[in-house]
Amino acid sequence: MIKKKSYNYEELIDCGNGNLFGEGNARLPLPPMLMFNRIIEINEDKGRFNKGFVKAELDIKKDIWFFDCHFKQDPVMPGCLGLDAMWQLVGFYLGWLGEPGKGRALGVNNVKFSGEVLNSTNKAIYEIDIKRILKKEGTIVGLANGFLFADNKKIYEAENLKVGLFK
Repeated sequence: MIKKKSYNYEELIDCGNGNLFGEGNARLPLPPMLMFNRIIEINEDKGRFNKGFVKAELDIKKDIWFFDCHFKQDPVMPGCLGLDAMWQLVGFYLGWLGEPGKGRALGVNNVKFSGEVLNSTNKAIYEIDIKRILKKEGTIVGLANGFLFADNKKIYEAENLKVGLFK
């Protein structure tokens, strides 16, 4: 696999179908649970810790599925979906590195919400700073900090996102 520096929507769908990192390895969820439209930057040596960085975007449209049910006549993106997007991106990063195994979210130490993604938002932007990659007994664990921006305003912070790859 060639390590690209960005991925479009079709390539993310390929990942969800198991066609990007190989059989039995990291996959993204498919729509509607795929929480970004593209990865605009991914690399191994940038970010706040110089261990890796991922930046992705979700175009916000008024007809996205969660606005109809969360909350009626008060549409807001559920905070857990923004958090899940960050876990998705950490798992994608591990697969992108070529690490084997199926990805699973393992936890997060601290999450702060200071704003909302509303149906009037144009774009949600995720930034993931990889802190470390741990390898132990056939398991790979990625630790990262993540941020969600609504139209360039930082509204979520997640500390020590943890994602594992399991064979």
